[in-house]
Amino acid sequence: MQYLKNYFHLWTRQLAHIYHYYIHGPKGNEANAATKEVSPFNNIDIEISMFEKGKVPKIVNLREIKDDMQTLYINTAADSFEFKAHVEEEGIVEGIIRYHPFLYDKETYPDDPCFPSRLNDDDDDDCFLVEKGARGKRPIFECFWNGRLIPYTTVEDFDWCAPPKKRGLAPIECYNRISGALFTNDKFQVSTNKLTFMDLELKLKDKNTLFTRIFNGQEQRMKIDREFALWLKDCHEKYDKQIKFTVFKGITVRTDVLSKRMQSPWTMYAAIEWDGKIYKTGQLVKTTKTHPIFYGSIEKFYLYGDHDGDIFATGGEVQIALEPQALYAETKIIPISKLDRTVSDKVVKKYIEDEMARLPDKLSVTWPEGDELLPNETRFAGTPIGALRIEILNKKGEAMQKLPGTSHGGSKKLLVELKVILHSPTENKEIISHISQHGGKWPYWFKKMENLQKLGNYSLKLQVVLNESNADTYAGRPLPSKVFKFTIVEGKPEKFLVGLLELPFRIGVPFSIPLELQDEFGHATHLTNRIRPILEASGLTLKHDDIPVATKCVIKGVTAKGCVNSCQGKNFNLKITLPGLKEDTQVIKIRLQPGPPRQLKVKPDSEILKIENGTAFPFQVEVLDESGNITAQPELIVHCKFLGASDLPVYSVDCSNGGTNILTGPVIHVQNIKKDQILKARFEVLNCKDVPPVEKIIKLLPSSHVARLQVLSMNGQKALQIKHQDEISCVAGQVMNKLIFQMYDEAEREIPITAAAAEKIKVNWTPKIDRELLMQGLLPDVKVPTSVKDARYCLITYLDEHVSLESAFTVRPVPDEPKHIKCKLKGSNTLQMGEELQSEIDVMITDQFGNQVQTMTSACVNSLGVSGPGLDKSNLKITWQESTQTMKVKGIRYKPCLLGSKELCFAWREFSDFIRVNLVAGSPAKLQLVDWPELEKPVAVINGRELQKPLIVQLCDQWGNPTPEPNVKINLTKSSNLKLLPSNQQHKTDDTGRANLGVFSIHAPRGEHILQIKASYNKAILDCLVITVNVLPDPEKPICLNVKYDKSPSFPAGGTFPDFMVSVLSEDDTIIKNINPARISMKMWEAQSGRVRTPVDVTTFSCSKVKDDKEDGFFYFRDKVVPERVGTYMIQFTFAMDKTNMLNSEQIIIEVVPNDPVRLLPDSLPATPAVSNVRAQTSRTLVKDLYLHLMDEYNNHTGLDLVGKIIAKIKSPNEDFEIPQFQGKVNTVEFPLENGSAEINLVLAEDSPGRDSTEYILVFEPHLPALKKPLEPYCLSFMFYNDSKKQQLMATLTREKDQLSKSIDLYRKMFDTTNQLVAEMKCQVKEAETREAVLKNELKKHQIELPQTNTLQYVDSLLKKKMLEQEGVMKQPRRTCTLPNYPKGNQDILGKIAHLAQIEDNEAAKVISWHLASDMDCVVTLTTEAARSIFDETQGRQQVLPLDSIYKKTLPDWSRPLPHLRNGRTLFRPIGNPVFARDLLTFPDNIEHCQTVFGMLLGDTIIIDNLDAANHYRKEVVKITHCPTLLTREGDRIRSNGKFGGLQNKAPPMDKLRGMVFGAPMPKLYSTISVQIDLLQQYRAAVIKFDSVNKDLDLHLQSLNTPEMQKRKQELAEQEKSLKLVKQKLGMTPALSDKGAESLLQPIILDISDTPIPPKRMRRDTVKKLYSSEEWISSTAKQQQQQELQMASLELNGTPRKRKA
Repeated sequence: MQYLKNYFHLWTRQLAHIYHYYIHGPKGNEANAATKEVSPFNNIDIEISMFEKGKVPKIVNLREIKDDMQTLYINTAADSFEFKAHVEEEGIVEGIIRYHPFLYDKETYPDDPCFPSRLNDDDDDDCFLVEKGARGKRPIFECFWNGRLIPYTTVEDFDWCAPPKKRGLAPIECYNRISGALFTNDKFQVSTNKLTFMDLELKLKDKNTLFTRIFNGQEQRMKIDREFALWLKDCHEKYDKQIKFTVFKGITVRTDVLSKRMQSPWTMYAAIEWDGKIYKTGQLVKTTKTHPIFYGSIEKFYLYGDHDGDIFATGGEVQIALEPQALYAETKIIPISKLDRTVSDKVVKKYIEDEMARLPDKLSVTWPEGDELLPNETRFAGTPIGALRIEILNKKGEAMQKLPGTSHGGSKKLLVELKVILHSPTENKEIISHISQHGGKWPYWFKKMENLQKLGNYSLKLQVVLNESNADTYAGRPLPSKVFKFTIVEGKPEKFLVGLLELPFRIGVPFSIPLELQDEFGHATHLTNRIRPILEASGLTLKHDDIPVATKCVIKGVTAKGCVNSCQGKNFNLKITLPGLKEDTQVIKIRLQPGPPRQLKVKPDSEILKIENGTAFPFQVEVLDESGNITAQPELIVHCKFLGASDLPVYSVDCSNGGTNILTGPVIHVQNIKKDQILKARFEVLNCKDVPPVEKIIKLLPSSHVARLQVLSMNGQKALQIKHQDEISCVAGQVMNKLIFQMYDEAEREIPITAAAAEKIKVNWTPKIDRELLMQGLLPDVKVPTSVKDARYCLITYLDEHVSLESAFTVRPVPDEPKHIKCKLKGSNTLQMGEELQSEIDVMITDQFGNQVQTMTSACVNSLGVSGPGLDKSNLKITWQESTQTMKVKGIRYKPCLLGSKELCFAWREFSDFIRVNLVAGSPAKLQLVDWPELEKPVAVINGRELQKPLIVQLCDQWGNPTPEPNVKINLTKSSNLKLLPSNQQHKTDDTGRANLGVFSIHAPRGEHILQIKASYNKAILDCLVITVNVLPDPEKPICLNVKYDKSPSFPAGGTFPDFMVSVLSEDDTIIKNINPARISMKMWEAQSGRVRTPVDVTTFSCSKVKDDKEDGFFYFRDKVVPERVGTYMIQFTFAMDKTNMLNSEQIIIEVVPNDPVRLLPDSLPATPAVSNVRAQTSRTLVKDLYLHLMDEYNNHTGLDLVGKIIAKIKSPNEDFEIPQFQGKVNTVEFPLENGSAEINLVLAEDSPGRDSTEYILVFEPHLPALKKPLEPYCLSFMFYNDSKKQQLMATLTREKDQLSKSIDLYRKMFDTTNQLVAEMKCQVKEAETREAVLKNELKKHQIELPQTNTLQYVDSLLKKKMLEQEGVMKQPRRTCTLPNYPKGNQDILGKIAHLAQIEDNEAAKVISWHLASDMDCVVTLTTEAARSIFDETQGRQQVLPLDSIYKKTLPDWSRPLPHLRNGRTLFRPIGNPVFARDLLTFPDNIEHCQTVFGMLLGDTIIIDNLDAANHYRKEVVKITHCPTLLTREGDRIRSNGKFGGLQNKAPPMDKLRGMVFGAPMPKLYSTISVQIDLLQQYRAAVIKFDSVNKDLDLHLQSLNTPEMQKRKQELAEQEKSLKLVKQKLGMTPALSDKGAESLLQPIILDISDTPIPPKRMRRDTVKKLYSSEEWISSTAKQQQQQELQMASLELNGTPRKRKA
């Protein structure tokens, strides 16, 4: 009894374990089940009550116990293995094995209080703990009989599920992580107390027992042991988390793995945590179960898969570097499970040290035969090095010849390498290299070395190397070596060489001879004592100094004298002897050149020289050295200066090259010399003071050459001298003759003109000179110029080799007698009609050469006369101008006549002259329109359309001549109700007097209107133009939208609008048809106070598909969804007239009312209450001022007309019987519900019952009698505590939980929006790519190939080229119809017949147009009403043809064959290529109507080549049937009655048809190019869009990887972790709290959005079923989602601050 009292919870727990499957059903108490099935077992309740006197009874329902062993087994299991055993005949045992994985740092196998804890088994050793760590000593299976536990019977295991003796597929510890249960039927006997089975285990372990596996509810026969082993291995790999991988290092690919599938990805880590120990990079480890056993250091860990950060796993692989690395330079990759977890670092380090001691450490060197080489020794060249004996020693001092042998492979032999290296500043050169191996009985040995002769620093290096590779390192560690450094220097001098000599060698100039002393090996050395050298050379006298003892050996002060005979010098053999050397003599060859200048020699040698004045004299000069040799040197210049007169030249010559030269210069000339004159010449060498100057006497004689010229002119018998630069006057056009020419020398002696002298005389007025006359002293005749303005400059020159002389004079001409008159117009020659010429005309009298005669008087005016056609002489005036000696004429004016160039004739005596003037129009007086012939008739124009031609105004004078007066202002006036586009602006005339007012669009009411064009010139108003415009309504111009719908029903939220029927009305109040439905849309937005314009955030719908039973021109909007939020909304229908202009209907105002109530919700989400049962009322307050409202399914406040009540009560999520009570000790509280709302205030009762730190649910159930369907209750979780302090602490945690829940929800919403946006952008990229590929294929079909690169540039250039081709095709001359078309003021007007068809062939077009000449101007209409309207407007002048008045049954069949064809066969063979005339027509528009018109007009008319062919064809056809009219391409016609000939049956030429001819269609090339241009433009747009969406996607994907986004993901993970911790602290049930958070957060999500229409990403759940893709036109969905994403991020950043505040 005491046990029952004190351990009430233990034995009730045991009872819950025994009767577990009675209470919870066959599947047990699954806490993680999503939904619990309703079954009869839920009706079984076992309640335990214990009554103690004076105490509250303890009542426990076994269903509420959550920690019984079966519940723990079920809820901690990760997977299960179901099987069935068939025993004997009808005995069936169903079994289940559950796997409890190792998670992170502990086993999840539940601990049984009836057994000692596995952590307290002190009697078990470590090994047993590893094997039995999870289940311990407990058996695997518990046994149940008909659902009841038989507690004293257990089954340890079966053969197939027992731990194997050898290692199996799964580790041994996995067999201790399983628990199981056996369920038997009633064929097995139990004891009467139901505590023990009688023989269950014996029957189960019988060899005849058959085990099968239950898989997905089906029994399968298979090898149960193998299936269990595979299942256990799968559980271990999938659920166990034994090893923790930390310090993430990246992702890599392993090429060492044989399977390519398993080569990647592998995640690298630097550390793991396993079995309580940490293994990291660099740590020493030992392996186990490997052959051989490895010792090494960890380099990295590998885990298969793409992971990021720390992670738990069941296993992996480790890469280790074998130690010691000096022996094993390799790495191994082994499974982590093969690491020896029991070995210590000390053992591993001791193994490594022992291995290292066996390696070679140093060398022992000896010199058995002497000649030992000491360190840093200096030796003479050629000194030998003795033989070497070497031993290799390890750290223990033992000699060794090979590497120590290991278990990893064979040992390697060691060799010793000897190298002698010569060091230099640039490189180290290897001189000697030998390798020695150990001989077994003798050591390492190197022979004696005697060939070291080169000077320098040496190193002798002994190095241990490996036998196979000659490597001097092993496993990254250098092998032993030893280095001896020594120096080799030069010996004593034995011979010498002559060094480089400094050239040149010159007479008398000292020079040096450098010598190079060498030892016996040729190394440079130096003297040890002073030597007197001996120098000898044939023909030279030599002097020199002794050689001193120094580092450099030089013979200094060597001088030589002798004759060399040339400036280039002479070669000599020089013998040099140094006494005392082994080789003491050397002979060298030198070249000796002349010495420096010392004297100057001038030739000729005479002291006095004679020179004629004006000539130059040459001198021969030579520069000599001290031995008399001609010498030369740089800048050797000889200078000669003449003395005795002024302005004498200076001679200079350069002797630098040869030492001699000719000295000369300019002529020596003295002015006015009449007799001989004495001069002195002084010669000297510049810059050479050692050379004395030389002087000579010069005698100068007078010159005998020409010195002066003289010209004479004969005037009768008298000769007049013409001096230099004289001027002579002569009559213009005459000739000057008898000019005498003479020459004189310096002594004024006349020099006769010889033939040679005559050749040297030149004149400038004629190119040829008569030499015979010139030798007689006569010059050529001079012709006087004919113009007085021209003066002739005459020049005579004499030029020879000595002198240049000239003599010049000027000839001035004077006028001759009068011979002509000359007229000149001063100013413009333009003259306006009716006005005088503003310019003056000067009349001048001239001689025969046009020179003005200056001897005239004023009397000559009376002889001047003026005449010309149309000249008005009434104001003509002629005056004399004394200053200019001319006559002036004024008052030139013409009578009205033709404009243009006019000729005036001026006559004086018998002489005359002519002048042309340009007669132009007079001043502007009136206005005229260009190309507008019929202004008397009103001009018809459709409202809103342009005039047929531009208004071009021309200024004219009073006689009607066009006046080119620029900048005259033109004004256009109109009536007030007439509007012109472009707006009426002031214009000015151009240089031709025209003003182009442009083409105006007329906007005015129907009827006639007046336009006046006015202008003023010089303040005078010109005659104005009046244009009458007849404005017709535009049947194609939309002016309003007509909307019809059912206005009676209300609009509940989320419902469906009634059908809207929309039509577009034109100006003539008719419905416009043939409109693309995509141009009409429906817009809806929420009305806002104070806003008139349409907001940006509108929802746009497209019209529904037109049904067959509806009329054309009506557009329907069906099944459009009413907004989900209550309010006032505006609906407007829009028609897109073009890309910029929209036609809007009147705005329709609708009121959206709430829908039926479906739930109960508060105004805002209340915080989770945390209350206690203490005395303070604030601590017991559950809710205060909580307003609950009836909401429809879209969270609109509804039910304003409903009356009822709300009942509040408390429930426990765990079905606890200890339920808190409200104030007044009541379990329920009622609140009135009026107008769809209720105010709630709830307080717990003081000392209310309730379990401490327990979560309860506050339930508000609405009761509304008027509603048939009950509403969902509103639930609010709260925490109950018995302690006020704990309640305050938990209230803080509760607020923190609510804050975290909201923040996490916003984060998730933001990430969902981001993912949705990425998906939509990828979809756009795919669509753009597909569109581009399709267009590219289309271009290939049109023979357009696109390059792979620079596509856009190629497309742009190709587009430009194609457009130029298209423009060229359009500009090609093409036949057009010039007949003006009738304005289409009504949609029932088709146009004139001449404009309805086109014909390609010119001849056929001419003959058909002539055939229909009387009908070409006829206007075709669809209805008689339209035809009557045109008839009335034109007052009957326009012929019309209504199509509704045509009897169509008599119209020809367009598919009928020609008359000579019948039933697919030819009745006769025609000639002339007959064809129906109608088949040659092409119709740009209204094909069916045009076929009706031309079928009636042409009938079966046939076109044929010529008249002969036509007659032949008719003659054959009439034999068969009636023959229609025949037209020939040559222009003949045979009527249907057979008549032909005459003018009425012959078509005139094309130009005679006056433009009334059918136009030619565009060439086929034009349509081909147009299709190509359209495809290229589409492809260009597709490429640009593809690039754009691709860039947008890349930018967005880059933004997702920004540090800010990564930070938000990290914040979300941290907040989720914090929320989990807070919930654990609160003790809340995870499932309930999550569900509650989800349900409570839902209103907040709905309240966040301010838009009345669901955004695009919500349509997938709420609107997708209601709208099709063509109905919903989303306005910038991408921008909307990005705005939502930004809004979510702002709320994420802002929410915590608001909560803290």
